[in-house]
Amino acid sequence: MAKKALSIRPRTATGADARNRPGRLGGGLRGAVRAGAQGRIDWAATLRQGRPQCREQLVLRPRSQQADELWLVLVDASASTRRHGALSLAKGVLAELFDSAYRQRARLAVLQAGGREAQWLWQGRKASAELHRWLQALGAGGGTPLLDALQQAGDWLLCRQRAKPQERQRLLILTDGRLRDLPELAPLPCPTLLLDTERAPIRLGRARQLAQALEADYHHIDDLAPGVPGRTWRTP
Repeated sequence: MAKKALSIRPRTATGADARNRPGRLGGGLRGAVRAGAQGRIDWAATLRQGRPQCREQLVLRPRSQQADELWLVLVDASASTRRHGALSLAKGVLAELFDSAYRQRARLAVLQAGGREAQWLWQGRKASAELHRWLQALGAGGGTPLLDALQQAGDWLLCRQRAKPQERQRLLILTDGRLRDLPELAPLPCPTLLLDTERAPIRLGRARQLAQALEADYHHIDDLAPGVPGRTWRTP
């Protein structure tokens, strides 16, 4: 369900030509690097206009029409997330998310909220092994600068949207919602999923309130995380 909300369903390649192969126009394994005008001839569209007499009358099919994707991940790493295995489960979810981003060539941004202030770990780059090294070393401690992180995330998204208006953006927030105060908040400028990591026997339920304030989709990590007894990670 988290993958569905973030539009990160893995693409399944089938058929004999499923592998990536270098293109004749210099695309290499990363695919096309030229504009759509250099794409293949769309014969159906061309012939609907009559028999072509010169190359200018050919209709060319763009090599790629899919918009780029950006997944912004905001991770609450405050001291309260160490309790009851919450951080461990969150790291499992993030590991799968990073792998999915790598397979789908989505760009990632990662903002860590822990200690005194939020810190950017990754900003609009492709996934790499460096992210997994950070994830293995990720610990929890200090306060919850979550509001600061939300402000930074919103400002960054708006700036990026002006620079890349065609980019599809998604935001994932992992937090237990244990804030002292919950001020009025505006929704962030892209579809948002909040994954509640609160797992204490007595739960405050503030993460759900935070999701409502942000107009975000809400799920609890016990419903999604791999390795939880009785649960499996499934792609819808």
